[in-house]
Amino acid sequence: MPCKLAAGNWKMNGLRADLDELRALIVAHPNPDCGVLICPPATLLSPMADIAAGSRVLLGGQDCHTGDSGAHTGDISAPMLADAGARHVILGHSERRADHGESSGLVAAKARAAHRVGLTAIICLGETEVERDAGTTLDVVLGQLRQSLPEGASAVNTIIAYEPVWAIGTGRTPTLEQIAEVHDALRAALPDAEMSLLYGGSVKPGNAAEIFALANVDGALVGGASLKAADFGAIIAALDAA
Repeated sequence: MPCKLAAGNWKMNGLRADLDELRALIVAHPNPDCGVLICPPATLLSPMADIAAGSRVLLGGQDCHTGDSGAHTGDISAPMLADAGARHVILGHSERRADHGESSGLVAAKARAAHRVGLTAIICLGETEVERDAGTTLDVVLGQLRQSLPEGASAVNTIIAYEPVWAIGTGRTPTLEQIAEVHDALRAALPDAEMSLLYGGSVKPGNAAEIFALANVDGALVGGASLKAADFGAIIAALDAA
């Protein structure tokens, strides 16, 4: 069966003072049944690795370059993430696709770089509000899936996260039927049916349980609600109970 995972994406948030949130999460949830992952800004990855050592919390990066090293000022390579303590890396998030013009082909190249050093790639997919209203959601999302997956992608090295762009950070959430439709279609299209499928987009303690009750939802990629141990802990508890 696919592994259950509660993944927190801190995005461009977090200073050293916020490391106490990780400490509080570890104390409150020392032995969760599901996997727990936090992807902090790169500046906090190494100190978080020291705090999380010996715990059940895994760490990840928020992006990586396609190359292992080189003249790429400001970029971070997959080997650097692994060296700092990461086990996973988020790739193709809609904010990267929109703000940095990243194509699905580039996402696939980054995933290959992540796989080379043993990182699990969390590949993000999702439609805009215009695409949703036009009725092209499945075409868009399945197209992104085909183009973003590198050869050799499997349940061992790849996780898929469906995040409708119009629901990220807006407080809007698709209906359960809309989430189920996309997750069911993704499961049928995966090259490995055991890949974990995460849902992301305004997941919070109040709606997590009903989302996790859906058949092909194996967890969540959580944004703002992962910044506080109390909120993220409630989502972890809901996934444990699912």
